[in-house]
Amino acid sequence: MLKIITAPNKILSQPAQPVSAFDQRLKETVKQMIEILEKQTDPPGVGLAANQVGLDIALFIIKPTKKSKISVFINPKIIKTVLLKDSPSKACKKKMIKLEGCLSLPKIWGPIKRASRVLLQYQDLEGKMHQRWFSGFEAVIIQHEVDHLQGIVFTQRSLEQNQPLYEEKDGQLKRIKNLL
Repeated sequence: MLKIITAPNKILSQPAQPVSAFDQRLKETVKQMIEILEKQTDPPGVGLAANQVGLDIALFIIKPTKKSKISVFINPKIIKTVLLKDSPSKACKKKMIKLEGCLSLPKIWGPIKRASRVLLQYQDLEGKMHQRWFSGFEAVIIQHEVDHLQGIVFTQRSLEQNQPLYEEKDGQLKRIKNLL
């Protein structure tokens, strides 16, 4: 059975390999990943990349809300982004400034600047190619999971953007002062 890998782990910092076999084994992998994601409650998970469960393949799943159906993305590639400053909605801009967390970095949180909309190219479980726009929270999840498949964890994005990181202790967020 697969399980979530936590940092530090080499697989989390390596780009994932493309999926070439769209077979029963791939479907079983996705089924196990769905079971793992749905078991996450503290905090609830909204996305899971294959390398987070030790698999070196370009695949992730998302479930943005409790009521959402799980979506599967294979060999994903962001082909276009719309930045916050380009977005006409002030409400959208406010929503985009949220803390990100990660199942592979438990109890660590940080604000990350992300595009408000992304156009994603990906394959489904049958290997069929799709393109779809995502916005708001879904766009943030997509970017976070694509980063995973490129070997990038959100704390790296935080450091690149000179953003603080926080550790959750006793129900409170405490700023992490020394990262090294």
